Amino acid sequence: MKFVKLVCLLLVVACSHCTAKEPELKLPDTKERKHDEGAGKEIRQDENPEREDGGKEPDAGKYPQMEEIVSFFSGSLSGQHTLFEKQKIFDISETDRYRSIVWEAWKEANAHFDEERLIGLTPLSAARTGKWHLPTSLEPDAVMPYYWGTKGEKPEKGYPLYLYMHGSGGKESEWATGLSICQRFADAPSVYFIPQIPNEGAYYRWWQKAKQYAWEKLLRQAFLSGEVDPDRVYFFGISEGGYGSQRLASFYADYLAGAGPMAGGEPLKNAPAENCRNMAFSLRTGDNDRMFYRNTLTSYVKEEFERLQRQNPETYIHRVELIPGAGHSIDYTPTTPWLSRYTRNPYPKQVSWEDFEMDGLHRRGFYNLYVKERPDENARTFYEMNISGNDIDLKVSDVAYETIERDPRWGIEMKFRKNYTPSKKGKLILYLCPELVDLSRKVTVSVNGRKVYTGKVRPELKHIVNSCAAFCDPRRLYPAAVEVTLSE
Repeated sequence: MKFVKLVCLLLVVACSHCTAKEPELKLPDTKERKHDEGAGKEIRQDENPEREDGGKEPDAGKYPQMEEIVSFFSGSLSGQHTLFEKQKIFDISETDRYRSIVWEAWKEANAHFDEERLIGLTPLSAARTGKWHLPTSLEPDAVMPYYWGTKGEKPEKGYPLYLYMHGSGGKESEWATGLSICQRFADAPSVYFIPQIPNEGAYYRWWQKAKQYAWEKLLRQAFLSGEVDPDRVYFFGISEGGYGSQRLASFYADYLAGAGPMAGGEPLKNAPAENCRNMAFSLRTGDNDRMFYRNTLTSYVKEEFERLQRQNPETYIHRVELIPGAGHSIDYTPTTPWLSRYTRNPYPKQVSWEDFEMDGLHRRGFYNLYVKERPDENARTFYEMNISGNDIDLKVSDVAYETIERDPRWGIEMKFRKNYTPSKKGKLILYLCPELVDLSRKVTVSVNGRKVYTGKVRPELKHIVNSCAAFCDPRRLYPAAVEVTLSE
């Protein structure tokens, strides 16, 4: 009888386990009191900060339902670029808690988003392949096969991620060569994404809009997987892949620890070096690689990085080399081991960003800057941010290029002079976090020499939600923000 009772009890426990629901994502109860760290007393909100427009900070309000946040993220994934406006102020000490809650909501929205996903990870040597169908609105008949595999054992923080872009020969043979050489590079532990270009001819460019879609999808899914270290992402490539990775280095620098184009050399207008301020940059080209002036353009890139590093000695880490006696074929093995020495700083206090279009598209933001309204839709804008203590100085300028050297054979624009004038319109959000400023003290923001904000910047749930939707980056979930409107 005792045995029968024991069996019945085990069946009851098992059945209750089978019917138990997964715990729901839940924000704290609205009535929950906030306390000082260990002090046990209720925290009062400070008086409203001084704003140039005389406005007041929002009321603390009620916590939005978690379903609202997941729904907002679902809309964002579907292409709805709006801002989450539900307001709830919380204490600075709770920042990491709310970051975790929002990231879980982001993961839930992505889990229900209908899309092709990365295949499961296996060793790169297994040569397992997947494929993505890219939007026909961006490129017709664009199917991107890829290898996705690991080298070595997974580190505690996740694998460093390498995106390799092949050259412009026959795409099947170039793709196979890429798999072969990437297995030989001494950069383990690592995970590799090795794509095949979807189409040849006019679409054989790694920086075009359909491929931008693929890279942003790759970063988003890789970060969500938990398999990748978000601070160790590297883009590199050879020949056409060198051109592509150089352009993409400037375009996506805020995601990268480093980039390593080889046997390339882009005009700097296509890949502004200023954007690479906070990442490691390697460019290796044969000094006899004269086709399309690759050697000459590489020398101009070298001059520019050296100039920028002289002005900013702690940044613009680079290694730009013209390899003596080499033509278009060079030794590819030194690049990834050099890149692997560097880790991204997701919270730089000095940021330089030339907002340029690439195949008709602009980035919506860069590091902690998010553009709500571009100063000039038909021109480039240069943003320079410097943070010293709690003082934030931001310069925003319209950029005009003047070509001062042009190749007589193909008409390639080789060298440029830039002219800057202060921007007189536009709107941006300056996202902030404890890693950038002391949020318990007043913050001062100056734009183009004019003070536009002085006061405390309160952590709000909506800023974490909006920055998550904007950057899809677990390291850039900003709890606070100042909105800036440029004027004459």
